[in-house]
Amino acid sequence: MTKKVLLIEDDAILRENTAELLEFSNYEVIVASNGEIGVEKAKSENPDIIVCDIMMPVLDGYGVFEILSQEEDTKFIPFIFLSAKTERKDVRKGMELGADDYITKPFSEDELVNAIKSRLAKVSILNDTREKRQDVSPQNNPDEIRTLNDLKNFFDDYGETFDYQHGDVIYEEGQNSNYIYLILKGVVKCYKFDEQGKELTTALHNEDALFGYTSFIQNIPYQETSTAIRNVKLVGISKDQLKEILDNNHKITLELIQLLTDDLSSVKDQLLQMAYSSVNKKTASTLLKFAEKLNGKPGDSITISRNDLASVAGIATETLIRTMSTFRKEGLIEIEGRNIKILDIKKLQEIY
Repeated sequence: MTKKVLLIEDDAILRENTAELLEFSNYEVIVASNGEIGVEKAKSENPDIIVCDIMMPVLDGYGVFEILSQEEDTKFIPFIFLSAKTERKDVRKGMELGADDYITKPFSEDELVNAIKSRLAKVSILNDTREKRQDVSPQNNPDEIRTLNDLKNFFDDYGETFDYQHGDVIYEEGQNSNYIYLILKGVVKCYKFDEQGKELTTALHNEDALFGYTSFIQNIPYQETSTAIRNVKLVGISKDQLKEILDNNHKITLELIQLLTDDLSSVKDQLLQMAYSSVNKKTASTLLKFAEKLNGKPGDSITISRNDLASVAGIATETLIRTMSTFRKEGLIEIEGRNIKILDIKKLQEIY
């Protein structure tokens, strides 16, 4: 299925040339000459990804992103900033707002196309993961909460909204567990500290995940600390609200029992992986996932940010970079800037 790209760029020549190269790469392209028009087209056309200039008349790129990130129908669309501004503070501002990538002018055709492919691949991988974790069907009676989807819709409709910046603490171990949360945007890390003060990550929760539950009926405090990775938007309902839902809708209780069972199985698998697997395996697995999603041949280059690789693999960026360097020395991959070429896919598969 052809992916739809919304290109917001005030420079007519650059807009036309960029649209043409994207069309040659088999994307459907919608164009807008300023930020205000871009916002309207994002709402009406429902693009798969947005590429937006920063310095524009009427409404700049930062304003476009802030408006679309508040809209229910557009807040999850991947967003790439495009600008001639190369100062570090401008790059940081764009990423701190929550954008997915930042490309500076002048750029090559491959640089832009690969960035778009990478962002779409990450979205696809995360969606695949969510689909494997839950298999619920729509219900005929919208007034009864029967499934996790129904419960999440209740969170969305009636929950309290919380916004956190990268690094913000959502709750700390030992605090009263007043809320259960649903992630609308971003990634949340949960962790504990051992006796030596070393941080131990207990879970990484992506968009559409529920977290923060300790006990649905007892006043047990949070058993771990959670922080935002990148910018995070949550909706939360109180434990009392959830208890009332469970009392009146017994079918969802079974769904939540299954969720808790899956979580326990996931923790068990994580512990086994920590004991018997390696960072090499996680990195190789993630590289192969991206290669598959990008439909690249073994010898094709794929463009992936190190942060994206690390977040999908569930390891620290520094650890991933060291592992990638080892792979390069062993002749498994070739690295040039953000481009990664898999040289020996068979050996990567053997590691995985």
